[in-house]
Amino acid sequence: MDVTLSAEQRQLVESFTALYGDASPPSRVRAAEPLGFDPGLWETVRSAGAVAMAVGEADGGWGAGPLDLALIAEVQGRFIAPVPIVEAQVAARLLARLGTPRASAALAAAVAGERTVTLGVHPAREGVARLVPAGAVADDVLVMDGSRLLLVASGGNGVQVENLGSLPLADVSLGSGAEVLADGPDAEAAYEGALDEFLLLTAAAQVGIAARAIEIGVGYVTERRAFGVPIGSFQSIAHALADSAAAVDGARLLTYEAAWARTEDPERFAELAAMAFAFATETARDATYRSLHFHGGYGFTDEYDIQLYYRRARAWAAVYLEPRAAYRRAADRRYGTVRAAAQMEEQWTSA
Repeated sequence: MDVTLSAEQRQLVESFTALYGDASPPSRVRAAEPLGFDPGLWETVRSAGAVAMAVGEADGGWGAGPLDLALIAEVQGRFIAPVPIVEAQVAARLLARLGTPRASAALAAAVAGERTVTLGVHPAREGVARLVPAGAVADDVLVMDGSRLLLVASGGNGVQVENLGSLPLADVSLGSGAEVLADGPDAEAAYEGALDEFLLLTAAAQVGIAARAIEIGVGYVTERRAFGVPIGSFQSIAHALADSAAAVDGARLLTYEAAWARTEDPERFAELAAMAFAFATETARDATYRSLHFHGGYGFTDEYDIQLYYRRARAWAAVYLEPRAAYRRAADRRYGTVRAAAQMEEQWTSA
């Protein structure tokens, strides 16, 4: 495995870092709350090719690879930019894989910037897809309903769900106008692949959140003084931040490995994506907690940026499920489902 960044990838990171640095300062993040969406910033990011890059040239895109997308997601996390770049990229790639006339038409509209498409990360129940990321602002939602993969024209009219991270979550009703894009095993396989990519890119975003939280924490503890010295000189603080920094390196490497496996070792991709999501989420939660804790009472106030990262580290993960659910998903991909494992154990016992 070689995840050394190429010159083009480094340039990609630098360009999006510069874009977010100029267009998404913390003040703009705060201004976008509580919805958690900035239409002007989204137009800027989309015009820069954020959606188009996720699909191949045959679909009007740039053909960026999974690692390229993970790098952009990490930058997204560092700036906690209020735009649905991860959701839109994952949905676009799913539409491209389907390749049906209706899916291709929906993809063309997304690439052209005419419509924003997102992915419902939970199957619909009783006609409602719940906790849809970007569901409060998306025009279309891709939803699994039983064995059918649907395209639901929501028009951004989902019922917004209030949440800790000020994310544009919504419960979206399927309605009578939902279109069937695929059905059966092929639909289920395509959807599961998209969900794996959602976990991968969310893991990368969590790495960005954690890395930036540590930088904020280090900046504060080197300035804040107690007993005549910076509080960062206290071992209990220095060691905790060092532990988080080491964990960020591990989470980044695991995420990059999962991105590499998407094309180079596809049989392990689902397992690694789930593992990366779980570990990166735990790392981001720990890093943001420690940084906020070392700010003392200031960390909870609106004026300090660390509370933005603390809240989003938890909310971004909760859109899917807790890390332990992702670990179970990784185990299922590695060893088979619980039912399959039980059947195998029964066969061994009877033998």
